[in-house]
Amino acid sequence: MKYAVLIGRFLFSLPFVLFGLNHLMKLDAMSGYAASKGVPAATFVTIVTGLLIIAGGLSVMLGYKARIGAWLLVVFLVPTAFIMHNFWGVEEAMAQNEMAHFFKDLALAGGALLITHFGSGPHSLDQRRAESTEAPQTA
Repeated sequence: MKYAVLIGRFLFSLPFVLFGLNHLMKLDAMSGYAASKGVPAATFVTIVTGLLIIAGGLSVMLGYKARIGAWLLVVFLVPTAFIMHNFWGVEEAMAQNEMAHFFKDLALAGGALLITHFGSGPHSLDQRRAESTEAPQTA
C-alpha cells in the first residue's frame, strides 16, 4: 500500500498530540493524578510532558525530524510506564488495568524506537528535504 507508512505515522502519533493537549487543558486533574503517584512538582511536570508529547507526536505525524520526535516520545513513555503504571505496587483490583497501561507504554516506546532507527519514511517532510538537497542545482 502506497500510503501505509503515512497512515501508520498518523495513527501512531495522533494519541500523543491529543493526550498532550489533554495534559494542558485538564491541568488540574492531570497534575493531581501525577501528584497522587508521587511525581514531584506535578503541575510543572504535567505541563512539560504535555508539551513534550505534543512536539514528539507532531514531529512523527508530519515526518519532520521524526527521529528526534520519536526520541521525545521514548523519553516520555519509559518513565511514565514505571512511575504512573506500576502495577506491582497497587491493589489487586487495579493491577490488571495498570499492567495493560504499563505494557502499552512499553509497546509504544518500541514503536518509537523503530522510528528513531528507520526514520519517517515516504510522504514526509524529512523525505522532501532529503530529495531537495539531492536534486542537482541548475544555474
